[in-house]
Amino acid sequence: MTVVQSSASHADAAQGDSTGDAVPDRDELVARARALRPLLSANAEAGERDRRVVEESITALTEAGLFKIATPKRYGGYETSMRTMLEVSAAVGEADGGTAWVLTLCNVCAWMVGLFPQRAQDDVFGADPDAKVSGVLAPTAESRKVPGGWRVTGKWYYNSGSWHANWAVLGIPITDEQGATVDQGVGLFDCSELELEDTWFVAGMRSSGSNCLVAADVFVPEHRVVRMPPAITGTYGTEHRDEVFYRSALVPILALVLVGPQLGMGRAALDYVIRKAATKPISYTFYTTQRESVGFQLQIAEAARLIDTAHLHAYRAADEIDRAAAGDEYPDFLARARARSDTGYVAECITRAIDILLSAHGAGSFAEVNPLQRIWRDSATAARHAIVSSAVSYEIYGKALLGLTDSITPLV
Repeated sequence: MTVVQSSASHADAAQGDSTGDAVPDRDELVARARALRPLLSANAEAGERDRRVVEESITALTEAGLFKIATPKRYGGYETSMRTMLEVSAAVGEADGGTAWVLTLCNVCAWMVGLFPQRAQDDVFGADPDAKVSGVLAPTAESRKVPGGWRVTGKWYYNSGSWHANWAVLGIPITDEQGATVDQGVGLFDCSELELEDTWFVAGMRSSGSNCLVAADVFVPEHRVVRMPPAITGTYGTEHRDEVFYRSALVPILALVLVGPQLGMGRAALDYVIRKAATKPISYTFYTTQRESVGFQLQIAEAARLIDTAHLHAYRAADEIDRAAAGDEYPDFLARARARSDTGYVAECITRAIDILLSAHGAGSFAEVNPLQRIWRDSATAARHAIVSSAVSYEIYGKALLGLTDSITPLV
């Protein structure tokens, strides 16, 4: 299979962290992820059945340092880059989409913690450098202003990685002393103060454990709240402006990171169908193996081309995010809109490729023992995430290209 290959950037070159240990570069982290493939693949079926990633897999990912890639070095993390987050998620996605989704969401939420003031970061990573963070940005809650912060009551669907998280970044309305909503924000919640409702009963991404988190009059101090409108345009709460990764553009990171697992699932589906083609016949034809058929060859070429195209768009978008952060430049609206469009197009290319591969492989794709049917369901479900939606993403980009100001969402 021909896929755009990774290459470690200077930004990710090994350097010392706060513990004095070397920070692994991108290639090393991807290699660690791929080394776990047999274990993660073996646990995929149980994860789907139990509707949560098997704890053995979470432990292995933790011990490999793969939950540290977006944690600040000040806490022993690796503080890598958007491109690294994307490639590590993809490498895990080759083994299991649900596991990759949990890793991805926990890492991007850890990155979000890096945008908060240091006092809030200390609450999370100072207390536990291996803390895992989940999150939902929709402000589906009520808040009441009190001295020093807000008291919050609400429910947040769908919180991927909820079974494994110690903290959660959750959308909240910012209210004043009179109770009026004056802004939108995200609050940082200790999961020990939240309830978890087991609500995740779905066709795909079952092991992501994207359940509902519930707060009942939970106090969120002011230092654990970041206001969203300023953050969308690059004004964050962190005092550490020298930390390049946490200068990255908010919405482009939040969107693009979600297609990392898709890249891996696309590669896994293509590899599986190619591998089986050497021995699988085409029923009711004279072909004793699929690989002899010109029709099959054309389908494989088209699927591979779509997967390559997805990688090219994803890597370009990731590199642009990283380049802007390294130059301490916040991307303008048009650049951010293109990142949303790239995200939708990556998901569209991968889901189209997988559909072609299912048809090429045949009806056996849907046998319960065949990993293709789980890849198909997981990819199709993940591609419908609201911030990934291709139709919405293309409209955002089209309006930006035409200079139209009637934006359909603030999340650009």
